[in-house]
Amino acid sequence: MKSHHAMKWNALLLSAAVAITAVPWQVNAEPVSAQQQTAPAAFTILPIDRAQILAGQKLDFRVELNGAKLKSKDIKIQVNGLSPDKYFGKSGTWTSSTELSTEYTIRDVAFKESDSIVVTAETTATGKRTYSRVVYQVFDPSIDTATLTNGEQAKNVVLMIGDGMSANIRTAARVVSKGINEGKFKGWLEMEQMDAMGMVTTSGMDSIVTDSANSASAYATGHKTAVNAEGVYPDNTPDPFDDPKVENIVELVKRTRGMATGLVTTADVTDATPAAMAVHTRKRGEQEAIASMYLNEANRPDVILGGGLEWFLPAADGGKRKDGRNIVEEFKKEGYTYVTDATNLDKSASTKSLLGLFRKGNMNVYYDREYTQPNNAEIVGKDTDQPTLMEMTDTALQVLEQNKNGFFLMVEGASIDKQAHTMDFERSVWDAIEFDQTVGQVKEYAKKHPDTLVIVTSDHGHSLTLNGTYNTEAAKGKSGDELRELIGTYADSKFPTYVDANGDGFPDNPDSEWKIAVGWGNMPDNNEDYLANPVPISPTIQDPNVKDKAWYIANPDKDPDGVHYTGNLPHDEGQEVHTFDDVPINASGPGSHLFSGYLDNTDVFRKMVTALKLDAAK
Repeated sequence: MKSHHAMKWNALLLSAAVAITAVPWQVNAEPVSAQQQTAPAAFTILPIDRAQILAGQKLDFRVELNGAKLKSKDIKIQVNGLSPDKYFGKSGTWTSSTELSTEYTIRDVAFKESDSIVVTAETTATGKRTYSRVVYQVFDPSIDTATLTNGEQAKNVVLMIGDGMSANIRTAARVVSKGINEGKFKGWLEMEQMDAMGMVTTSGMDSIVTDSANSASAYATGHKTAVNAEGVYPDNTPDPFDDPKVENIVELVKRTRGMATGLVTTADVTDATPAAMAVHTRKRGEQEAIASMYLNEANRPDVILGGGLEWFLPAADGGKRKDGRNIVEEFKKEGYTYVTDATNLDKSASTKSLLGLFRKGNMNVYYDREYTQPNNAEIVGKDTDQPTLMEMTDTALQVLEQNKNGFFLMVEGASIDKQAHTMDFERSVWDAIEFDQTVGQVKEYAKKHPDTLVIVTSDHGHSLTLNGTYNTEAAKGKSGDELRELIGTYADSKFPTYVDANGDGFPDNPDSEWKIAVGWGNMPDNNEDYLANPVPISPTIQDPNVKDKAWYIANPDKDPDGVHYTGNLPHDEGQEVHTFDDVPINASGPGSHLFSGYLDNTDVFRKMVTALKLDAAK
């Protein structure tokens, strides 16, 4: 129960009209030198204002005064009217990370019960009153669970993320895989046939357009963070590993309930989305360190499947590690079964812990790995036995279900995003179809295990637009702007004629007589002939005439006879970029109704732990 003192203090502070000092966030979190400092001193309080915090969730509490180096006695910090040391029952540390900063940090603390928390920081030693105030809402799933029906509770959670899968990419996947005639679709995607549907906002704390690390971190922790950050709040130091941490979903379910955990992705397993579920760093690019972090007992997943072998091996063994460690061998010493191809993956379902790394970099996309075989040797190279996302997910489920306490599994269709960046419609949408077929597989699993909550969403959008259809037969022998005239709009937008004779969900010919005509809401300069690219190719190259900065022009080797489009992005962007569109979310299973309506991306975490009835104070 809250004390009378705390309740009285909350009421007083919440009713007061107090001016809040705005804090400008620096994306790279570089320290501010005396020469650089021009703005007045200002406080930064972490966690940030309006944070929703799970009761019992471990985190680091930090207050920074940027712009002034003061003594601790000159700064007054209070948490619900008490000093932080007294409130948390633990002493903090005072530092000065830059020439003009003062910081106070307490590591590994928690807000233990449902409450409204008011944090204030104040000083007059800057020559004037410098003040900041934030309010947190601490929530307890045992209270939230009143919204669950008939005492339902999820034992298992499968969070499925189609990276970059905006609503338009879903629609394109439905057209291509199911077909449409006389205005009616011939079928719906698996992800569209679930118990509940909502929409999720995607912005981060520092920018309206997010990256995958930031957005996945919101799903994993329930807290906003900054571009490139995973499981931390950005501080004012350059060290990417000392930023204030927030306990993530992998750590939480392992610590509180002894659940099994797994990460499955078609990207490097150290890439943004899988890493955000389990590790803590300000810099998502620290993939060597992330591979090492996966070994930490507190956040070690029981199953890790995907690409990225290079980050687990030293250079002497063909990897990229500079520290000489062989992380694969270290996982083996921890009892993990290690596999490198689909054949051995299929034989490993009975193991208790599994590491599968199927390529040095990102796994090849479905279009090249499965769809165009056997004519893709120049693309796939020696990695001819890579598993599909369906195969990886099926094995992961079999391994994880052996834990009687349940499991958390994150499944990512990563190259929906990566191929959207290069504006490769077919490779992006074919991966979206592979992802959807994996959703269907997980739904079948959940039918046999009805205590499994399945959540399907994206982390952010892309700017693909569905403009009409395109006549490939009429395009023969034409080039340049002649091709643009063949885009059918309104009454001229004939229904696509994709044919799937073998019933595998993928059309036999991506360039059917009438196919989807797509555009991009944001793009660099590029050439486009509306036909499938035989090999992956960048839409741009660096301008050879510009030596002193990034300046991209259309790649002359991509669709040289196509339409030339002038981009609408700055010239230092060589690819299409993320958007901040709301993205769809669907769910089935116990607690799925919680995911209806509009949600902030941090709400997805809150709904997951509510469905699990997770007691983080244990």
